[in-house]
Amino acid sequence: MATRRNDPSEEPNKPKYTTADNDDEFAESVEMMFESKQVPPWQKQLTLRAFVVSFILGILFTFIVMKLNLTTGIIPSLNVSAGLLGFFFVKTWTSFLSKSGLLKQPFTRQENTVIQTCVVATSGIAFSGGFGSYLFGMSDIVAKQSTEANAAQNIKNPQLHWMIGFLFVVSFLGLFSVVPLRKIMIIDFKLIYPSGTATAHLINSFHTPQGARLAKKQVKALGKFFSFSFAWGFFQWFFTSGDACGFKEFPTFGLEAYRNKFFFDFSATYVGVGMICPYLINVSLLLGAILSWGIMWPLIEDRKGHWYPADLSSSSLHGLQGYKVFIAIAMILGDGLYNFVKVLGHTLFGLSRQIRTKKPETLPVEAGDSSAETSSLSYDDERRTQMFLKDQIPTWFAVAGYVTVAVVSIATLPHIFHHLKWYHVAVIYIFAPILAFCNAYGCGLTDWSLASTYGKLAIFTIGAWAGASHGGILAGLAACGVMMNIVATASDLMQDFKTGYMTLASPRSMFVSQIIGTAMGCVISPCVFWLFYKAFDNLGVPGSEYPAPYALVYRNMAILGVEGFSALPKNCLKLCYVFFIAAIVVNAIRDAVGKKRAKYIPLPMAMAIPFYLGGYFAIDMCVGSLILFVWQKLNKTKADAFGPAVASGLICGDGIWTLPSSILALAGINPPICMKFLSRQTNAKVDAFLGS
Repeated sequence: MATRRNDPSEEPNKPKYTTADNDDEFAESVEMMFESKQVPPWQKQLTLRAFVVSFILGILFTFIVMKLNLTTGIIPSLNVSAGLLGFFFVKTWTSFLSKSGLLKQPFTRQENTVIQTCVVATSGIAFSGGFGSYLFGMSDIVAKQSTEANAAQNIKNPQLHWMIGFLFVVSFLGLFSVVPLRKIMIIDFKLIYPSGTATAHLINSFHTPQGARLAKKQVKALGKFFSFSFAWGFFQWFFTSGDACGFKEFPTFGLEAYRNKFFFDFSATYVGVGMICPYLINVSLLLGAILSWGIMWPLIEDRKGHWYPADLSSSSLHGLQGYKVFIAIAMILGDGLYNFVKVLGHTLFGLSRQIRTKKPETLPVEAGDSSAETSSLSYDDERRTQMFLKDQIPTWFAVAGYVTVAVVSIATLPHIFHHLKWYHVAVIYIFAPILAFCNAYGCGLTDWSLASTYGKLAIFTIGAWAGASHGGILAGLAACGVMMNIVATASDLMQDFKTGYMTLASPRSMFVSQIIGTAMGCVISPCVFWLFYKAFDNLGVPGSEYPAPYALVYRNMAILGVEGFSALPKNCLKLCYVFFIAAIVVNAIRDAVGKKRAKYIPLPMAMAIPFYLGGYFAIDMCVGSLILFVWQKLNKTKADAFGPAVASGLICGDGIWTLPSSILALAGINPPICMKFLSRQTNAKVDAFLGS
């Protein structure tokens, strides 16, 4: 599954450091502008209104992430959107109270950071909870799509109570695992964490006197496109009726020679996601769609009767579906393995150099990184380091918390998943802190979380250990969930620590906010998924509005882990080897040519996603990239300032429409008008049929 991070090949926006040696530059210091504002103690950064707003935004963002989970699996970084909307809600409320004379506590950037942290933690559970991947892959809906391993012992259907319980016992370990490393990651190693840094810049700009006017304009733009996106979602529902007669049928790009066409579904969500994601990701998606659906699948389909039986159903893994699923898996695993080794190498090199030199502040975090420690700290660095080290979180507290939660989890999980034994869980928790550190370190370098890759590693190791005859499929999928939750929350927390470091928010308030947000997510995410699960009868069915494609991918990984490659169709394994190696080679070439040239080489991970899903969302996202590209050519300043606000409005407006549409579906209310776009040739056939 694509993670919620940006492309590692693109140079992140690094903060501008200034020194006291130059008075003009010193005047530009961020912390100098806030010098007259007192930083509230960490307890006062945690306000009731902050968590009320976080709860509301957490529900909104959970719907957005859940919709993306169940459709494409592409989830962009939502940190900036959370910070922007948090400012919008609280600023509106405090402005109202200020005019009435009832405002008791002003809205600070530290409180804004607390909201952003809590919202991202809440919605993050919708990703790491596996509702579109490993968890839903346990269900009979997904099992029926495969002829292998669909016996009762390999199926566990979603139920609200066990999903909430599972998330509560596995989602907090990652937070405790990296807390002792916060100083090393943020201050000593000076890791960038691009999403966290960008969010901090946004929050700082909102709360400076110079940024007040710009913030109002950004919020206004967000509100306009939020309204437009919500209205467009209603329009689509009113005039369409699901996949039977939806906008998905409108062809926009044809490859007639190979009988396949690409289309887009006018999705405001994916246009907004395309504006947030780097150009390279969107272009890689489109290239993957052309390579697979435009060329490979039609050619393989021509081998029907030779490579696989011609009478197989379209969903059979012994036919064309098997090529689609396992070639995509091979590319994803190849990309994940390469990046895992790369990040592990970075980590070991950095630690060994630190031990040899005993000067962690001189560690070269990244080749050509201009943010390395200089001979004298800037005023901003001194101020931020002082505040970051002020409110310490004791190491004993983190260790005790990890051990306590681990013991509870080891005792509880075997009762939820009977095939997952206590010693399986214990082994995961022994190695999890190391992998959590690697993921947090790699995310700081590249903004690229490999949580799903570590989860796949757990699928194969624990699934093979348990064995096919002892429920190894469910054990592997459950182990994937345990591992994913640990490493994902660890990188998210460190990302938020970076935001807090740059906004002078206390590490204690960040940690408490993350704990509360995670607890909210453990309840909100299962409830939102349950709403989807009950509202849409065809949830998880290929070709439906919410196909949850990665659920089948993860289940097939578990099957492969316990049963081997013998069930694959002819030449499928050879093609998997080719694309697995190709993913590694392409990544190696990208690293070898340098960052300037690497931005012209596609990403294998992004290319693999449309291999299974199709190309409709790729065109939507490329439309978003095109809009931003043209906007930047016309007025780069405005595009950079208002682009994130417009994208956030499109994503959030379409995302919140999911709630009323789900309620309408539960109530059995169908759209009153069915509209469908047809090609000229198909329309002539329909007219001829109706005329007869």
